[in-house]
Amino acid sequence: MEKQTLRPQSVEYFGLRRKILASMTSESWDVTPHAGGNYEPDITDFWDTYQALRKTDPRWAGITANTLMLYVLVQGIIACPAINGHTHFSCKSACGRVERYSEININMPMLLPGGGMMTMNLHNCESKSLLQLADTVADVRRRMENTRFDDPLYGAAFEYVMGQLKRGAVYVAARRLFGDIVGSCKRPPLRGQARKNYFAIPEEDRITKRDIEPGTILVTNFGSLYRGAYAPPIMLDIVPPQICALGIGGVVERPGAVAAPDGGKGIALRKYIPISILFDHRAIDYGDTVPFMRRLDEIFARPEDLAGWIRDAE
Repeated sequence: MEKQTLRPQSVEYFGLRRKILASMTSESWDVTPHAGGNYEPDITDFWDTYQALRKTDPRWAGITANTLMLYVLVQGIIACPAINGHTHFSCKSACGRVERYSEININMPMLLPGGGMMTMNLHNCESKSLLQLADTVADVRRRMENTRFDDPLYGAAFEYVMGQLKRGAVYVAARRLFGDIVGSCKRPPLRGQARKNYFAIPEEDRITKRDIEPGTILVTNFGSLYRGAYAPPIMLDIVPPQICALGIGGVVERPGAVAAPDGGKGIALRKYIPISILFDHRAIDYGDTVPFMRRLDEIFARPEDLAGWIRDAE
């Protein structure tokens, strides 16, 4: 029988964005022992209160579900500093350290104007009110419209190569430089008048290298991409040297136990939100994540506090 040869319909080489993502995820799964699990709280009353506020209070009109849940997660991270930091470990010497930070700089994948996704850095989320967090996300989206992403990506790629050289990975750095400059995956930078025109845009009106640098923790909202999307830990990647990655799925409805008028138990349709917690097992254990879940339990159990989240910030 004659052997058939498959011929691709098209070939698309990795651009800088995909190359950086591929390098980081490969490094993550090569060196980081991943562990984690799912947390799925009942948010029925919390969610219904949020939807009611959106209809009755104009100040809530611009608060998306994504921003709301991002703010909730920040409160959980504040209560659980163990998950907000970096891990550094050497297999050769068996020496390691964990660096924890008071600043919460969230890496969050966001849709690009022309398609695809980019992981952005939302700085100092620990000090932002709900309205300020909404403004931060909106400002990032505004600046993305004015950005040629190869520019900040070249800066990020350069830092990655320098980091490899500092760690003694000369061969890895050399291969990376070959791909960026002369390989089949090269992406030439802007030159001449086109470069002058682009850099004439003020930095406050475009994305810079600071906006895509590694933060202290990753948050991915799968539910914002597709309503029925779940959030299993396997869909997450820990961004080295970060300790933890969090994933949020879409709100799901299913039967759940509720208190009956007679003091017993009944069954009713309830709303749940799946949240995945993936962490570097060299740095923490599953028990270290419990304060994060307990804090979210407290928030979801007090939907009456929601109205004050905006009033207190004014």
